[in-house]
Amino acid sequence: MKKKISQEKLAESLLITRGRYVKYEDGTSEAPYEILKRISQYYGISIDILLCADVRKIKMDDLVKLENNRLLLPVIVNNEGDNLIEIVTQKAKAGYMNGYSDPEYIESLPRISLPFLGPGLHRGFTVDGDSMPPHEDGDVIVAKYIEKLGEVVDGRTYIIMTKNDGIVYKRLNKNKKNLLVVESDESFYTPYEVKASEIEQIWEFKCNLGKKDKKRVNIVPGSIEEMFLELKNDIRRLEREK
Repeated sequence: MKKKISQEKLAESLLITRGRYVKYEDGTSEAPYEILKRISQYYGISIDILLCADVRKIKMDDLVKLENNRLLLPVIVNNEGDNLIEIVTQKAKAGYMNGYSDPEYIESLPRISLPFLGPGLHRGFTVDGDSMPPHEDGDVIVAKYIEKLGEVVDGRTYIIMTKNDGIVYKRLNKNKKNLLVVESDESFYTPYEVKASEIEQIWEFKCNLGKKDKKRVNIVPGSIEEMFLELKNDIRRLEREK
């Protein structure tokens, strides 16, 4: 936000008095939604960045431009031009909900390069315990940022961050225009619905960076009920792949 313009001229562009603008700038008063919207349109920066990040620390020319006046924090590249992927470690995961729009927080995360992923904003999320089945503790799920709800493909898996549930790994289906059905691949977890207004971020699964090298063990179902559940899950997967 480095436009060379006086407070008086800026206030005039925002259709407010200079005194009112000064209160918003120095933090003595909070701007209402309509004023935030005008500031967002004037500078070409999204409202969520205005609210969550200290824009004085961001180089606007490095931000990723999206549709409808949306901007993302920068995609970092190495000397070879490959995108560097931030890894949200188990230790850093607790602060991600509050820090995902803070340039200093994102810059503090470790980074790796995975050139095969291609263009787009990618991020790695480290699995903590059994929180993201079937992925195991310590695995890193690499996922691509999804800008719009309409980009979600039914039956695919995503990292989804909501205000109520935090960061989860689930299979998503669009049920209604502004509603998602969230389902786990583990049959004992009941599917539930999430409103679009509750969603902070969606990341589409791309690959798993696992740590273990072990032979898969075939487990014989211990009951007819378990066998039925496995068959039901197999049918669901086949239907999704059609």
